[in-house]
Amino acid sequence: MDDKTTNLDRRKFLKGVAVAGAATTVAPGAASAQKAAAPPKPSAARPSAPADAAESVGTPQVDSPLGGIPGSDFMVDVIKSLGIEYVVTNPASSCRGIHESLINYGKNQKPELLTVMHEESGAAMAHGYAKVAGKPIILLCHGTVGLQHATMGIYNAWCDRAPIIVMPGNHLDAASRPPGVPTTHSAQDPISLVRDFTKWDDQPVSLEHFAQSLVRAYKIAMTPPHEPVCIVVEGHLQEHPIHDHAKLTIPKMQPTAPPQGETGAVREAAKLLVNAERPVIVVDRVARTAEGMKSLIELAELLNVPVIDKLGRMNFPSRHYLNQSSRGRALISQADVIVGCELTDYWGTVNSFTDNVEQAQKSRIKPGTKLVSIGVGDLYIRANYQDFQRYQAVDVSIGADAEATLPSLIEACKSLMTDERRNQNAKREEAMRKAHKKTHDAQRAAAAVAWDASPISTARLSAEIWAQIKNEDWALVSRDASLSSWPHKLWNFDKHYQFIGGPGGSGIGYGLPAAVGAALAHRAHGRLAVNIQNDGDICFAPGALWTAVHHKIPMLSIMHNNRAYHQEVMHVQKIGNFRNRGAGNAHIGTTIQDPYMDYAMLAKSMGMYSIGPIDNPNDVGPALKKAIAVVKAGEPALIDTVTQPR
Repeated sequence: MDDKTTNLDRRKFLKGVAVAGAATTVAPGAASAQKAAAPPKPSAARPSAPADAAESVGTPQVDSPLGGIPGSDFMVDVIKSLGIEYVVTNPASSCRGIHESLINYGKNQKPELLTVMHEESGAAMAHGYAKVAGKPIILLCHGTVGLQHATMGIYNAWCDRAPIIVMPGNHLDAASRPPGVPTTHSAQDPISLVRDFTKWDDQPVSLEHFAQSLVRAYKIAMTPPHEPVCIVVEGHLQEHPIHDHAKLTIPKMQPTAPPQGETGAVREAAKLLVNAERPVIVVDRVARTAEGMKSLIELAELLNVPVIDKLGRMNFPSRHYLNQSSRGRALISQADVIVGCELTDYWGTVNSFTDNVEQAQKSRIKPGTKLVSIGVGDLYIRANYQDFQRYQAVDVSIGADAEATLPSLIEACKSLMTDERRNQNAKREEAMRKAHKKTHDAQRAAAAVAWDASPISTARLSAEIWAQIKNEDWALVSRDASLSSWPHKLWNFDKHYQFIGGPGGSGIGYGLPAAVGAALAHRAHGRLAVNIQNDGDICFAPGALWTAVHHKIPMLSIMHNNRAYHQEVMHVQKIGNFRNRGAGNAHIGTTIQDPYMDYAMLAKSMGMYSIGPIDNPNDVGPALKKAIAVVKAGEPALIDTVTQPR
């Protein structure tokens, strides 16, 4: 194979010319060649007794033996009234009534039932979907055990301010619940498992109660701060008939307008911004929509103020000259005014903490620097789980949704701008453009280091992916922090849907199923969903591969297969050095080797088109071309690339 014509050339890369590797493109539907064989047909042998036959292969009667309409049919009517598109579930008995109603009475359409292999994966899938679609879907959980499985996924969504609706099944009435497993998996208060990290919950005792509670739950979940909510689906209500359907009503759901900043506080913040000599805007989870990113750009350009993006969402274009994220620490140390918008960790933004024996900590800001906070974090907070981080005192605290507040902040800044101030602020533009270009050039030069290394450098991998997707309508559905953020350094992120941030609570096992959920939301728009998948994370939830194949959710997954839980490798190395024991044994209990895992084979076993493992960087471009053709034909594909640690 001629490297001059088939691979992304290092010299051309440094000149800013991205050259894609040539490869034979597979025809649409090529993924079917690797689909798993059809399962064997059931045995023709009949059960020994007619009763056994009726139980195992008989068809249930259409009409309820008790007469009337099943209660779960009405539950489906309530769900449909909210426009919920999908319900994800790992099927089990406590949700069997609503399951059956969804697929038969509801015709499995809006909502469509999606099968997941684990409730934690279901929660992560709903989490990823919500961040792209801007609205929740439902996770059905089987009783206490299903909810226990889902807890980490729910916690991630809580920390990440993502709306999902969790509906665990339960049998509250001990006198009517079946003995054995159904009783073991029931509880008086099942939501107590997750109440500390859900925004609202209820356990309805009637169908009318269910209707009111689900509509309320949707409304609460969709009011900033967006958070998970839980509604128990009682087994008795699901399975018993309705004898007087006419008395049941479904209340109207009217969305709550997001809270905006109080006029006086907004004007005070604007005055500080307009008159600052070295202002900085720091953003984390600001732009939920295209309008949010548009408003943030308008504010930054109005004042020529640098923006530091913490990447909790797709907040600000990566190649905009005012995106100074790589210079964040230096800019914060020089700032006289810092405006933090929806920051997860304001304290960590303006203070340093050294993770060593002394645990040294100090302020990063100059004396007298004014701090402004705009966000909904103070509007809803719980005491137990510490996702709210350390307390940071500020000078102006605006308890409001930042995206909704930006327009009024822009208008306040405009009204306070004098010609003199406008001219002074304009002088910052040239300096910002030079700094941005210098940073970008330095990053491209750094990316060329170890260009031909094997295992593949994360910079080379990111550059190869960009060369293949840059002319597509693409979206990254995974975080890139474990790749030293090379995609954000090398790609052009300029649309609000091109990045959704990380897991929130940093729980491993989020990545793959959340990417599948995000890709599901992108599917409706025909976008190319790209998932750079960590190897340790996929081991927590490999069944999400099957869900993507089964439900035909197109997504390009590229393995960041560094054969380790590398964050933990670094932790053990650090502690070993603290204790003067060295880092030589840090691989024990942290690496994924002896044997290595073959993720391409894993994907193939679940019917997914796959290529790899690949450890030669020159083979990445051609593999990507083949996989992208499969994804554009409507199916998921995976490339297993063996990579450097970071």
